[in-house]
Amino acid sequence: MTWMNLPNRYLIVILTFVSTCVCYIERVGFSIAYTVAADAAGINQSSKGTILSTFYYGYACSQVPGGWAAQKIGGRKVLLLSFVLWSLTCFLVPLDPNRVTILVVARLLVGVAQGFIFPSIHTVLAQWVPPHERSRSVSLTTSGMYLGAAMGMLFLPSLVKLKGPESVFLAEAALGVLWSVLWFKYATDPPRSEHPKAAAAGFGESLLPTEASPRTKMENGGSTVKATKIPWKKILISRPVWAIVVNNFTFHYALYVLMNWLPTYFEQGLQLSLQEMGSSKMMPYLNMFLFSNIGGIVADHLVTKRVMSVTKTRKFLNTVGFIVASIALLALPIFRTSGGAILCSSVALGFLALGRAGFAVNHMDIAPRYAGIVMGVSNTAGTLAGIIGVDMTGRLLEVAKIEYSGLSSPESWRAVFFIPGWLCIFSSFIFLVFSTGERIFD
Repeated sequence: MTWMNLPNRYLIVILTFVSTCVCYIERVGFSIAYTVAADAAGINQSSKGTILSTFYYGYACSQVPGGWAAQKIGGRKVLLLSFVLWSLTCFLVPLDPNRVTILVVARLLVGVAQGFIFPSIHTVLAQWVPPHERSRSVSLTTSGMYLGAAMGMLFLPSLVKLKGPESVFLAEAALGVLWSVLWFKYATDPPRSEHPKAAAAGFGESLLPTEASPRTKMENGGSTVKATKIPWKKILISRPVWAIVVNNFTFHYALYVLMNWLPTYFEQGLQLSLQEMGSSKMMPYLNMFLFSNIGGIVADHLVTKRVMSVTKTRKFLNTVGFIVASIALLALPIFRTSGGAILCSSVALGFLALGRAGFAVNHMDIAPRYAGIVMGVSNTAGTLAGIIGVDMTGRLLEVAKIEYSGLSSPESWRAVFFIPGWLCIFSSFIFLVFSTGERIFD
């Protein structure tokens, strides 16, 4: 079955791309809307950091359960349920920075719901996408995050100005419901014979969290499934898995700090208005969208043309991406113009996205059968980075505000950008030494 003459696996990839786009419109939208509402209510930077980081507590709690549920129930169903839950929460909860308890509970719920999304997506893609298409498929799907962030930065400040911060929640809920309808109507589970190369690699097989499916012959000539437990211990002590975990932590530390605090940096650090910056404020995220897809195309080309092995390809793209990003992050507080800040943040986020063609696809290389679970483990680390980075940045800025009599000096922002910059250097070294592109989990 096809839609608009597309093979089903391509339709699945497009819909998962749109899902990540919508999710990041929601995340950027909350940051923009809450910042405006909190500033109007006189909320300090430390308190803002606490509320902004609340989402990530819920997000962290549901990563591994999300991978388990996706492979037990099915990624397609779990993805739909998570979208419905966070969309309803956005629709029902008012944005009032003075009603802290309600806001905290709401952000926790949205975090828990969205925590199921990426493990579910990886489970779906591991079933649908053959190995030679994985880099560009995963890169396209995850690039939806950056396009969503770019669209949020471009359109939502104007929506806040015209209709108020609460309108952002309603718009996000509407987008979530619309995507849910499309997914319910068009998404399917893969048939075993959809693609020969994929079938040879385990494409379309049932991926269970507590059972693998090596086949054993029966006396009558048939076959049955021999149940084996998931190798949790092997996963948790694996050095290639930890190489992915460390890089996932660093990537999301840098991403979440910039996503949540760039609006404050533009407005208070550089004394710029988001509304007056026009389309330039979306360039860092648009750059991520472009470089993420470039990385996927380059990775698949290097692998399929046998220019490099899978292992060398992953290490090459990860190292280039993270090292260039580190240089841009360390240089960011030096530039005091909007053009310089946009350039540095665009280079930093763009090359971090390029690096995803290294570590972010590596789940499927080393553990295609357990991709959702390994993704849940590594994304838990990425979520902890959000909790630590976003909250700590608020505290750093509160201290800097006292020490430097405001946030307009470059010194008050140096630590904010230096921490992810040095983390990028450290993480690229870890991935270079310990990662592999070979399958290590049967």
